[in-house]
Amino acid sequence: MSESNAMKNDIVLRARGIAKTYEEGDLKTEVLTDVNFELRRGETLAIVGASGSGKSTLLHIIGGLDTLTGGEVEVEGRVLSRLSDAERGRVRNRSLGFIYQFHHLLPEFTALENVCMPLLIRGVAIAEAERQARVLLERVGLGRREQHKPAELSGGERQRCAVARALVTRPACVLGDEPTGNLDEGNAAQVYELMLELNREVGTSFILVTHDHRLAAKMDRTLELHNGVLQAKAAVPLA
Repeated sequence: MSESNAMKNDIVLRARGIAKTYEEGDLKTEVLTDVNFELRRGETLAIVGASGSGKSTLLHIIGGLDTLTGGEVEVEGRVLSRLSDAERGRVRNRSLGFIYQFHHLLPEFTALENVCMPLLIRGVAIAEAERQARVLLERVGLGRREQHKPAELSGGERQRCAVARALVTRPACVLGDEPTGNLDEGNAAQVYELMLELNREVGTSFILVTHDHRLAAKMDRTLELHNGVLQAKAAVPLA
C-alpha cells in the first residue's frame, strides 16, 4: 500500500465545510458556518466552547443524528448525506459509539442486556452478544453487577455501563457529549481514565464535547468552537 493510501485509510472521520442554520419564520440563526477537521484512527479529540456555541449540534451532525445545511461528513469513507436512512443506521451501528451526559440506559433491562443491545441490533446471536458484553462489563468493573438494572446502579456505574455499551461493537469512533457532566469529580475522573485506557487498548478514536478543560488537556488535540468555526486551541496546563 502506498504512503498516500495508508494515510487516507488512517482517517476515521472527516468533516468538510459543515454548516448548520436554524430557521424560524424570517429568523435565521447560523450555528455552524465552516467546520473542517479530520480524525485519525486511535486519536482522541476534545471539542470545547461556550454554552450554546453549537458543540452538541456538531456532534449530532457528525453522528448522523441531525441534518446539516451545507458541507459533508465522511465516516470510514462513506459520506453520510449520500446514504439512505437505513444505511446511515448501519454506519452508526458499525462505525460509531455514543456516550451522553445522561447514560440513556434502558431502565427495564439489566446492565448485561443494555450492553448486548447494539450487538443484537447488528444481528449477533444472543449467546455471542452476551459473551462479548461480559468481557466489556468486566473491563469497566461491572462484572458482578451485570444482572442489575440501571436503578440499582450508582451514577458512576451507570456511566461505566454506557461506556461498555458504546465500545462493545468495537466502533471506529466514539462520540461523547459531556459524558461525565452528570457525575461528581471523583467518578468523572474514573470514567475519563477508563475511556483513555480503552482508547489505548482497543484503538478506538474518541471525540468528546466537554466543558472540562482538565479532560481536554488529556486529549491528543483540542479544538474550540467559536462563531461557528472550529479552531486549534492551545493546551491547558493540568496544574
